[in-house]
Amino acid sequence: MTQELPDEFIEFAQKVTSKRPRTIIELLLKKGVITTGDIERAGYLHPPRAIRDVRESGIPIITSYTKNGNGKRIAEYRFGDPSKVDKNKLGGRQTFPKSFKAELYSKQEGRCAICDEPYESIYLQIDHRVPYEFMADDKVLDISNFMLLCASCNRKKDRATITECSKTCFKTNDLNIIRSCYWASPENYTHICMKPIRHSEITWSGEETKVYDQLKKEASQNDVSLEHYIKRYLTRATQETDK
Repeated sequence: MTQELPDEFIEFAQKVTSKRPRTIIELLLKKGVITTGDIERAGYLHPPRAIRDVRESGIPIITSYTKNGNGKRIAEYRFGDPSKVDKNKLGGRQTFPKSFKAELYSKQEGRCAICDEPYESIYLQIDHRVPYEFMADDKVLDISNFMLLCASCNRKKDRATITECSKTCFKTNDLNIIRSCYWASPENYTHICMKPIRHSEITWSGEETKVYDQLKKEASQNDVSLEHYIKRYLTRATQETDK
């Protein structure tokens, strides 16, 4: 059953030209309500990302949940309140000049903002620290609103914002809270999804792998996980330094 939508809303929605959000919009205009299965059958295997693209184009989407014939919980999507359209976001995600990425690359010294591993520029992706849909003026290229992430960390952040931040930080609609989360500011954060958590990601490469292998061996001998062993080791070292 399709929704009764104002002509102005439909006209605005049909102006979206990017392929992924446009495909979702056309499905919604045709069916009224779509599921994760509908989106996957349209060729997009990460439905929440596709839905976010629509929201980032300024179009409100409501998410609800139901169960399929097998009793599995699935998401359903429909257009939200037409009066909530943000016409300033019609252009969708920005395209960035090469000079802008070069400036970010220099600022981060060629490293991913989350894992801190060095990469050639081509392997780092420009990421909005705060999701595009929350930005007040998304057309201003302020370098402080962006960071470079490797593909792996970008995927991790994407999953975290969908499964965790969306249920915590984003619900506050408080930009200060959203920005001070680890996933927005990994180099200077006060919480992870509004919990008092600190996170450190360490990658061992080259000759460093010998140290990793030795630590792993010692952890196994002590019958603890490597992560627990490293934390215990560092905690003890810090306590001895403080004496």
